[in-house]
Amino acid sequence: MDIDKVKELVRLMVDNELSSISLRDGGEEITLKRPTENGVATGGTMSPQVALMPPQLAMMPAPPGVPEAVVALRSESGTAMPADDVTVAIESPMVGTFYSAPNPEAGPFVEVGSRVSASTVVCIIEAMKVFNEIRAEVSGTIEKLLVTNQQAVEYGQPLFSVRPD
Repeated sequence: MDIDKVKELVRLMVDNELSSISLRDGGEEITLKRPTENGVATGGTMSPQVALMPPQLAMMPAPPGVPEAVVALRSESGTAMPADDVTVAIESPMVGTFYSAPNPEAGPFVEVGSRVSASTVVCIIEAMKVFNEIRAEVSGTIEKLLVTNQQAVEYGQPLFSVRPD
């Protein structure tokens, strides 16, 4: 989806104090959600969070106890940033145990700064004694590692933050 369309949707949300907006255009779908307090949309100073479908690139608040997963149009100070500074999350497609490397003696699949393509294996998640290779499904650069090796992960939990190409 065109970044200018995303910027315009963000402006529309902020100007009209919307808590969420969804748009489907052919095979593309975008859902923008603003952080809420007790289910009520906050004022125009909060930055929206973005969910792009498909694949598993939703930028959503992290579950309790998990570091903030995505820099979603927000700088370190919490002030709004241009929409072209967006990162996306690679999420866990299942419940299981996260492994950063193919075996204990090997180096990690990816590290901060690693370039990935849609087909790049970024980690393994073990579920019910089955080791599942997880692919990036996005091209870009790994910005943050959001989980640690051998950590239990939940379905939809952000694993990596990626700055798309």
